[in-house]
Amino acid sequence: MTPAGPCNAPDVVDVVALGESMVTFLPSRPGRLADVPSFARGIGGAESNVACVLAAAGHSVRWVSRVGDDAFGDHLVETIGGYGVDVTHVRRDPGRPTGIYFRTAGDRAGGAHEVAYYRTGSAASAMSATDPDPAAVRAGRVLHLSGITAALSGTCLGLMRDLTARRPGRPLVSFDVNHRPGLWGGTDAPTLLRDLARGADLVFVGQDEAWGLHSAEAVRAALPEPEVLVVKQGAAGATVFEQRDVTFVPAPRVDVVAAVGAGDAFAAGFLSATLRGLPVRERLRHGHLMAAAALTVPGDLATPPAREHADRLAALDDAAWGRLRLGPGWTDETQRADEEVRTS
Repeated sequence: MTPAGPCNAPDVVDVVALGESMVTFLPSRPGRLADVPSFARGIGGAESNVACVLAAAGHSVRWVSRVGDDAFGDHLVETIGGYGVDVTHVRRDPGRPTGIYFRTAGDRAGGAHEVAYYRTGSAASAMSATDPDPAAVRAGRVLHLSGITAALSGTCLGLMRDLTARRPGRPLVSFDVNHRPGLWGGTDAPTLLRDLARGADLVFVGQDEAWGLHSAEAVRAALPEPEVLVVKQGAAGATVFEQRDVTFVPAPRVDVVAAVGAGDAFAAGFLSATLRGLPVRERLRHGHLMAAAALTVPGDLATPPAREHADRLAALDDAAWGRLRLGPGWTDETQRADEEVRTS
């Protein structure tokens, strides 16, 4: 599947990503939030992460959102724009703040992991179906969304329902389920997220967040509508269902520094390869490589490998791909000789 999009539109970009970004505070050392003495400032947001990685990889990308008319909003717009992302359609809200959050250094999946969100009533939570400029949102070959936006407020859920409604002339709609139980409270999140996913063309979902289903085939049975379904299976790899074809590609071995941002990076890598019209195996491998870049740095965002570097690794034969091991610094071309030793 290669997205066509409104290629004749004067304002067309490769990808439009819509969703909240927040200023994130990363701990200076492991431990409980109560015990960490200081934090470093960064940015975090599923859709803006995807936008930044795609822009760094050479694609034209627009981020659509709302931030407060405050210093944290300035930081987000300036930082995301610094990656080469078009931020001209980010609205500033004088009456609501920019969201922030704090997190511990551990793996998000671990029982000791803590996240403290300060996003209730944020500027982004006021997004609605009448808020963003429809032309700016739909002027992309791909519109990338996530289930996080739907959890922010009733108006955000309405916006997501509008954007995932099947209608003629829309761009290819990419949807990352991104189920975050802590954001939903007592709402029936699984049903709402499944309904939104059914309206998308390309869906990413982690098997661990897929409504209690325990196999990729079961996830596909629950989501037969999307043309392309990507089931992420952690360190084992990922499976793509595209029409009647099923393709599994194992993930390379990675020396993990921090298990954050990998899902967003995987989506960016897969979308980048999709935009380039690459075969499904290469799309999956590019997803794995972008995820590996994120896993080998402390924060959510990593410098992606150069396209030629990633293409060379994605083209390895199965045996060499199986021997591949990626550690901190692997995206630097100076590591190439060491890689070739590990894959030979």
